[in-house]
Amino acid sequence: MRRKASLVLLAFAVFFAALSPLLRYYAYPRLAKIPADQYQDMVLVAKGATLLDYGTMKARKVSEVTIVQTLKGNVEASQQIEKTAGRDVVVWDGLSYVQGPDGKMVSKIPERYIFDAHSQDPVHATGEMVDGDPVKRDGIEFKWPFLTQKRDYEYFDAQTRTTNPIHYKGTQDFRGLKVYYFEQTVPWTKVPFPKTMPVKGITPESVAKTGTTRWYTTVRKFWVEPVTGAPVYGEEIHKEELRGGTLLGGRDKVTAFAGHVKMREDYIEHTVNLVKSNRTLVLLLTSYLPWGFLTLGILLLALSFWLEARSRRPADPAPAESAAPEPVSA
Repeated sequence: MRRKASLVLLAFAVFFAALSPLLRYYAYPRLAKIPADQYQDMVLVAKGATLLDYGTMKARKVSEVTIVQTLKGNVEASQQIEKTAGRDVVVWDGLSYVQGPDGKMVSKIPERYIFDAHSQDPVHATGEMVDGDPVKRDGIEFKWPFLTQKRDYEYFDAQTRTTNPIHYKGTQDFRGLKVYYFEQTVPWTKVPFPKTMPVKGITPESVAKTGTTRWYTTVRKFWVEPVTGAPVYGEEIHKEELRGGTLLGGRDKVTAFAGHVKMREDYIEHTVNLVKSNRTLVLLLTSYLPWGFLTLGILLLALSFWLEARSRRPADPAPAESAAPEPVSA
């Protein structure tokens, strides 16, 4: 009986030991992915910002500027692209909407970002664009890969339509989470005007005829949770200028926008809680279950050997029966 039990335990030990690397190196790369129908939004504010008044063409201080960023998964578009791409694809239709303290629109820039659901590498397909202009992204945008490493990454900038390095600057603690801090500086670059302008009747084409150009620079900062690759917090020191042309009335340049953009507090709390939950799911596949099954397999193997050794131990000799006394005759 002991030997039969040891064989059963040995079979379970082999099963769990084999399941451990399968979960980590086979199941995890296939199961850990961004859902195609994901929707998320984020609100950022720049308090005490400088904003251009297009009525007077003069920069003025305002109480705050609000930026609302939304990302909506386009399931139908992702399914169409997957037919030819041969892999799981996510299509995010994004919108960056900027409004002044009076609630009026300053700018709105739509995007379509297409990427691999598992690795977050960009996938080039028809429809990839920024503000209606076709682009071919290199590098990541919005999200880092699962199991982010302590190294520099290539990050796409939607304003310049270019990719620049974003540098790993160290590991920090952010509200109970270990995060990697990344920073990117985009130097002053000439960029196109948004297709939708804040003043009715003014278009990028009409501004171009005046000879005035738009320039932009930013210092981009992200605090990224490395297991999920999700930024839990972000900031930008953002500056825009209009330069030259007759639109400025003889001035060389005027500030269009300048401010320190930060995530709003309620969205920080929501993001941290969401990332903590998703982090546990990823760790189940990469750490908790693989190591747990491996440990269980080792324990079952040891128990199997112990039972086998017990079954092979020779039985103790039975105690000799005392001889019956001989009858005594008179």
